[in-house]
Amino acid sequence: MVIPHRQYLLFLTILFLTVWIVLAIDPLFRQDWALENVLVVVAVIVLITSYKYFVLSRISYTLIFIFLCLHEIGAHYTYAEVPYDSWFQAFTGQGFNELIGWERNNFDRVIHFCYGLLLAYPLREVFIRVVNVRGFWGYFLPMDLTMSTSMMFELIEWGAATLFGGELGMAYLGTQGDIWDSHKDMALASLGALTAMTFTALLNFYPQRDFAREWIESLQVKHAEPLGEDEIKRLWQQRSTSSK
Repeated sequence: MVIPHRQYLLFLTILFLTVWIVLAIDPLFRQDWALENVLVVVAVIVLITSYKYFVLSRISYTLIFIFLCLHEIGAHYTYAEVPYDSWFQAFTGQGFNELIGWERNNFDRVIHFCYGLLLAYPLREVFIRVVNVRGFWGYFLPMDLTMSTSMMFELIEWGAATLFGGELGMAYLGTQGDIWDSHKDMALASLGALTAMTFTALLNFYPQRDFAREWIESLQVKHAEPLGEDEIKRLWQQRSTSSK
């Protein structure tokens, strides 16, 4: 039997609060942990308050839950210090970085990829159900918004690092000396979103019989008349006509 939305969301909420409390205990850098959790608190409030009038699918809530849990791990240790290599070595006897050929702690890179991979689908659900996008735009716009919000987060990181400076600023920024860190993070988020939307399109291709027709229709011109100065002229003409 499918678990009702209310019970499922309650389960995920309790599980996330448990993870949050455990990882809030003695973080490596308390001030950085606090900064990392500002957006988490905002996201959780939005999800809880929006539940009354906009319920997402279980898949979307699960993807958001996984991403927030991964983010909390990064917040606990700071993204540059998550000891995934030590964990892997404890289980296998070999370091993960050595096995893959990495030369730095790439937990932050993985999370940026997961940002696109895990959050593009919930954004697609919002676009389809609120904006009523179809076809091509139902896949492109979630990816585009993921890319733009990734850029916004890099700007927030830069601003916070500049504002606080010192050890806190460097811990929050987590570049590890890579001058192209922000560019690589945005590229990985974009790749994650592209992967998610490609996979979603492939899943929809066979069962959705009008898949090709919907794509074609979504790219057709809906309003033949140009906007810009022409639209402004039409609006003023309508206003003048209605005021008479």
